[in-house]
Amino acid sequence: MTHPAKPTIRTTCPYCGVGCGVLANADGQGGLSVRGDPDHPANLGRLCVKGSALGETVGHGGRLLAPQIGGRAATWDEALDLVARRFAQTIARHGPDSIAFYVSGQMLTEDYYVANKLMKGFIGSGNIDTNSRLCMASSVAGHRRAFGSDTVPGLYEDLELADTVVLVGSNLAWCHPVLYQRLAAAKEKRPGLRVVVIDPRRTATCDIADLHLRPAPGSDAALFNLLLSELSRRSIICRDDIDNIEDALTAANAVSPQATGLAHSQLWQFYDLWCGSEKVVTVYSQGINQSDSGTDKVNAILNCHLASGRIGRPGMGPFSVTGQPNAMGGREVGGLANMLACHLDIENPDHRRAVRDFWGAPGMAERPGLKAVDMFHAVEQGRIKALWVICTNPAASMPDADRVARAIAGCDFVVVSETAAQTDTSRLAHVLLPATGWGEKDGTVTNSERRISRQRRIMPPAGQARDDWRILAEVGRRMGWPEAFAWNGPAQVFAEHAALSGIAGGLGSDFDISAHADISTADYDRLEPFLWPQGAGKQGGRFFGDGRFHTPSGRGRLVPVTPRDPQPLNQDYPFRLNTGRIRDQWHTMTRTGLSPRLSRHLAEPFLELHPLDAARLGLTPAVLAEVESPQGRAILRVLVTERVAQGHPFAPIHWTGETAPAGRIGALLPALTDPVSGQPALKSAPVAIRPFVAAWHGYAVSTRPVQPRCEYWARATLDRGEQVELASSRTPVDWLAEGREMFGLDIAPLVVSDPRQGILRLAYVADGRLQAALFVSREPVALSRAHLTSALGADCGPEVLAGRPGADKPDEGAIICACFGVGANTILRAIASQRLVSLEDLGTALCAGTNCGSCRPELRALMAAAQLSGSETDEVAEPPRLCVGAD
Repeated sequence: MTHPAKPTIRTTCPYCGVGCGVLANADGQGGLSVRGDPDHPANLGRLCVKGSALGETVGHGGRLLAPQIGGRAATWDEALDLVARRFAQTIARHGPDSIAFYVSGQMLTEDYYVANKLMKGFIGSGNIDTNSRLCMASSVAGHRRAFGSDTVPGLYEDLELADTVVLVGSNLAWCHPVLYQRLAAAKEKRPGLRVVVIDPRRTATCDIADLHLRPAPGSDAALFNLLLSELSRRSIICRDDIDNIEDALTAANAVSPQATGLAHSQLWQFYDLWCGSEKVVTVYSQGINQSDSGTDKVNAILNCHLASGRIGRPGMGPFSVTGQPNAMGGREVGGLANMLACHLDIENPDHRRAVRDFWGAPGMAERPGLKAVDMFHAVEQGRIKALWVICTNPAASMPDADRVARAIAGCDFVVVSETAAQTDTSRLAHVLLPATGWGEKDGTVTNSERRISRQRRIMPPAGQARDDWRILAEVGRRMGWPEAFAWNGPAQVFAEHAALSGIAGGLGSDFDISAHADISTADYDRLEPFLWPQGAGKQGGRFFGDGRFHTPSGRGRLVPVTPRDPQPLNQDYPFRLNTGRIRDQWHTMTRTGLSPRLSRHLAEPFLELHPLDAARLGLTPAVLAEVESPQGRAILRVLVTERVAQGHPFAPIHWTGETAPAGRIGALLPALTDPVSGQPALKSAPVAIRPFVAAWHGYAVSTRPVQPRCEYWARATLDRGEQVELASSRTPVDWLAEGREMFGLDIAPLVVSDPRQGILRLAYVADGRLQAALFVSREPVALSRAHLTSALGADCGPEVLAGRPGADKPDEGAIICACFGVGANTILRAIASQRLVSLEDLGTALCAGTNCGSCRPELRALMAAAQLSGSETDEVAEPPRLCVGAD
C-alpha cells in the first residue's frame, strides 16, 4: 500500500544555540527524513551530524506515554488535580517560596513564558531557574555589567566579515559545527582571515587555527587583562565612549604575563593579531562561562572590545555562543531566577509594576529567586517543599550530582515533565507528566544571534504527551487563575509575550518584538526567521555600534577585573580534570543516544590522559581508570594523547544512569559558583586517578535490552539492538547463569572457553540468527565491533565467536565519519591502495567528510599518520579507539 507524500515542514534543529533551519518530511508511519534548510539565515542549508540524524530520534521507544502517580498509570485529570492541589497546599502552609520550578533551554519560548508567568506572577515567587544557568549565566551577568542589558551585539555573519576571529573556551568544530563550517569556508575563500584558538587542549577546532595558545587553565581573565594593557600602550582606546577605563586599566596593569603560562613570543603574536585587526571577533563559550569567576572572564573580554570600539559594527565584537537551542528565548521571557520577562529587572519596582499590571498578577515576586545550585541546596535543607522539573535531568547534569539526586529524593513532592520514561531525575518523581518532544511541539526558539525561528509540529504527539505550555497553563487554571492561562494555542502565548515586550521597550528594554503583538494564528504559522528587536524603535541589526548603551550614563562600562586562580590542587587530588562535549552526542543523550549512527564514533565515557601521566599511573590505552574527587567517583576508559597537557586530563559529560552509571561526570564536580552569575564551575575539578583493577572485561551485543550486573558498563544503541562495554573486579561463579540473566534468553549458547587465559565467548543463536553475544577477557576486549554489530540479528554460525570478519570481509574499524558510516580501517586502506593525498581525494573516494565536515580534523590526522608510515598502515583494532578532540 502506498502512502501520499507528506508536505515538507520548515522547522528548527533542537540541539545547540546555532538554531539551524531544518526541512522535515514525515512518512506517516513514524519515520522522518531531514535536511538543512537552504533559506534559513543561520545555516544556509548546512547541518551537523547530530541534526542530520534527527530522523533516527523520533521513535516512541523509551518514551513516557501516559501520566504516572507513584509509579502507576494515571489520567491527566487525576495527575493535574494532584499537582495543583499539592502546590496550593504547600503555598498555604509554607508560603510561595516553598515552591520551585527548574526548567530548560530546550523548552520553547512559549513554554518558558507560561512557566515564568505562573511562578513569578501568580504563585508569587522568583524560584524559577533553568539549566541555562549552567551554560550562559556568566555571559548574561557580564553583558548586564558592561552594556546595562543582556544583549548579544553582533551577528553570525561577523565571523565571515572579520579579519581576525579569536575562539576562547570554545571548541566550535564539535559544539557549534555549522558556525565552524561557516568560519572554515570564509577562511578558505579569504585566506587572509586569521583564526586564533585559546584552549589548554588541542581540539578539533585547532585544525583551522593560525595560532593556538595553550594558557594555564583558568588564566583567561589574565590574558585579556594583558591585552587591555597592550591596547592602552598602543593607544587603541576610545576613552570618550566608555566609563571606568582608569580603574579597569589599573587592574589590568597589575597582571603579570607569567600568570598565563604562555611564552613571551606567543603573547606578542596574539597582541599583534588582535591589535592589528580592526575587524576582530572574539567568540567564547563554556570554557569561559563555566567557572567560579566566569563573569569576570566575560568582562575581561568585553573590556577589550569596548575599550577599542570594536563592537556593534560589521566584522567586530564579542560573541557568546550558547549551548542550548533556546537559552536565549529563556533569557527573553525571564526564565532565570534574577530576571523578569522581556529583559526587565525583577529588583526594579517600576518594572515589576508594569509586568504585574500587564498580567493582572495577584502575587508578583518582589525579589530574585534561588539560582540553580542554591535551589537544590534549599531542596536538600527542606526549604523547598515542592519541585517541578521540566525538560531537564539535574540528577545527572548538576554539579555534585549525587548530592542533588539525594536532595530530590528527599523532597516532599516532586513533579517531572519528561519525554523519556527513565532518567536519573524521573526515577525520583512522585508525578510524571509525558511531554511532547522535538517534531511534536509547536512554538519559537531564539538562537545565539538573536534570531527567532519557528519550531513546527511534524508528527502527532507520542501517546498522551502534551505540550509543556499546555500542562503549565492547565495547572494555573486549576490553581484558581483560569482567565490568566486561557490561551488556545501557542500563537496566543507568543502574541502576549510580544505585547509585553512593547511595554518593556517603553521602559528602555533592548528586547522589543511588539511588531508581532497582534499576530494571528495563520501569520504565526507562516512566521519567517527574524532578528530582534522588531518594534517601533529599531528593526534587527547590531547593537552598540552607535556608542549608545543601556547603562545610566548611556556609555559602555568597563569592569575592573582581578583574575582569580582556580580551585587549588593538593596531594590527595593532584590532577585538574577538564570537562566538555564530544562531536556526535548532546547533553545527557536523551535524544542523540537514540540514534545508532551517533553512537558509532565514541560509544563510552573516556578519560584523555597525557602520556607522561599515564606512564606514571601505570595506565595504558583502553584500560579503565578510577577517577575520584571529594564529591564522587567515576570509572572511565583511558585514551592516551598529547592533546591534553600534563596534569590536566579531559572527560566528556554525556553519560547518565541510563547509559553508563559509573561514567557520570556530574558526580565528580564541586558545587562552586560564580558569585555574580551563580553559574557553577562545571569545566573543572581536582581529582585523583588510579587504575581500576578489573578481574574481567567484556563486550556484549544483543537484540534486546541488556541487564548488566557489574561495576562498569556503558550502553549504546545499534540498528538492531544495543552494545554494552563491561568490566568488574568480581568474576561470576557461573558465566552461563550470568549470560541468562544479562540477556534474558533461555537459549543454550555456543561457547568458547579458556579459563587459563581468562577467555570466554558466548553466542546465543535462534533460528540461525544471532540474538546476543558476550566476549570476556582479562584485558580490554579487542575485536571488530563493527563486524559484531552488523552480525546481530543476521544469519550466523559458530564463526561469529571469532569476533572478526573473514578474510573476504575486511574490518571497517572505528567509525570516523558518522554521516556516511566510514571506519578508520576503510579510510586507511583507501589511502594506501588509491594513493590518496588530500581530504578532497578522500571525499571523492569514500564521501567521508563531505557532509557536515566535523570529522575532517580526524581524517586529516589519519591521512598524516598514514603518509608518515609510508601508507603501509596496519588495521586498527578496537580498542584502542580513535578520537581527535572534544570541547
